[in-house]
Amino acid sequence: MRVCLVCLVCLAAGALILSSCSSAPPPAPDTHDADVKAVTDDLAQWQKDFAAKDLDKIASHYADDAVVANPGSPAVTGKDAAKASLKDLVGDPAFALTLSPAKIETSKSGDMAYARGSYQLSMTNPVTRKPINDKGGYLELYRKQADGAWKVAVDMATSETYWAIPPTPPAK
Repeated sequence: MRVCLVCLVCLAAGALILSSCSSAPPPAPDTHDADVKAVTDDLAQWQKDFAAKDLDKIASHYADDAVVANPGSPAVTGKDAAKASLKDLVGDPAFALTLSPAKIETSKSGDMAYARGSYQLSMTNPVTRKPINDKGGYLELYRKQADGAWKVAVDMATSETYWAIPPTPPAK
């Protein structure tokens, strides 16, 4: 009887050890609301930076390897290329941009997010040199950086009116 009691104690201890080893790690904390707020805040700051026409601050919202695809322009890759592609637009005296977010969502893992919405843009037509107004939609794909900051990894816009702008003639 004594041997059976020792066996039972050993079996119980072994089962306890095994069950503690196989338990799943606790779930990651739910950061959804904080992440949505961080992206919302970034879009609001980006809007202010566009209004101030501060090219350095505008570019600071992009990840180092960001891809930017705007109507009428080839896609560019990299923060420096994005900054260069926006230089003439931001320097245009008629330039004004308003972003109106419609939805912001984050991944369950908390490392990716997207923001979609509409925009209103005023600029000078590069061909006619007359002010024009454009409107359309945008989609921003955000990626959380190692330091916890959210940066735009993909910036894409679609124009509802760009087709009405005559194309820029090729350089001679």
